[in-house]
Amino acid sequence: MIKAIAFDLWETLITNTPEISVAHRRLRLERMQALLHISTADRIEHAYRASWDRCQELYWSRDKDVPCRMQVHHFLEALGSEPFDEPAMHALEHAYATVAVDILPEIIPGAAELIPDLKRRGYLLGLISNTGRTPGYALRMILERLGLLQFFDATVFSNEHGECKPQPSIFNALRQSLGVEFDEMLFVGDNLYADVYGAQRCGMTAVHFVPPQRGTAVAPPVDHDHVIEPAGTIHDLRDLVPLLECEIAETRRS
Repeated sequence: MIKAIAFDLWETLITNTPEISVAHRRLRLERMQALLHISTADRIEHAYRASWDRCQELYWSRDKDVPCRMQVHHFLEALGSEPFDEPAMHALEHAYATVAVDILPEIIPGAAELIPDLKRRGYLLGLISNTGRTPGYALRMILERLGLLQFFDATVFSNEHGECKPQPSIFNALRQSLGVEFDEMLFVGDNLYADVYGAQRCGMTAVHFVPPQRGTAVAPPVDHDHVIEPAGTIHDLRDLVPLLECEIAETRRS
């Protein structure tokens, strides 16, 4: 029986429109440029791209994650700058990490209704997010400002945990925080590999959410012998409730 429902974050509960993504990038670069007293925007933009590529090479391509402070170190390395003193590093990290707090992402349609509904139904709620440039502490601030954080019993972010989805350890960290078994959990996410496959190989039920802006998705093979097959696919988050009601009815019949 499902006791806990867990969600991916980006493109499942919140999203950046192209306009918001551009605004985030612009604000982050402007803040870093002002703090570093660099007059040439091209240098900042080059360091921005180079630090992302470096993190991809060292961490994200290996399903590892990196604290935001280390991302700032890589940014400074790309600029050819030495690390600054602690107050300056703190200011740089804050400027780098919090642009999405000041320019909020949008809530995916249906999320604002679904999450409190599931809470009222008595489910434990959890969240796992691979973080990128916006670390866990900033994402909690975002969720709080969007009115969602209060409903979650546990949140796990890859930059704090050290590994990313689909690694089993990050799913297990959430399971332990919620105090349930894997077969008592359902995971909902937009990424077939990181979310659905990652959850399934831990023994969780997994539902694939296809965001409205994406359209139809085709399941990629994990290898030649295994194709990812979610327990269900939904195109509207509110359609999760009928799936759960079918699961409850099936459990009662058995």
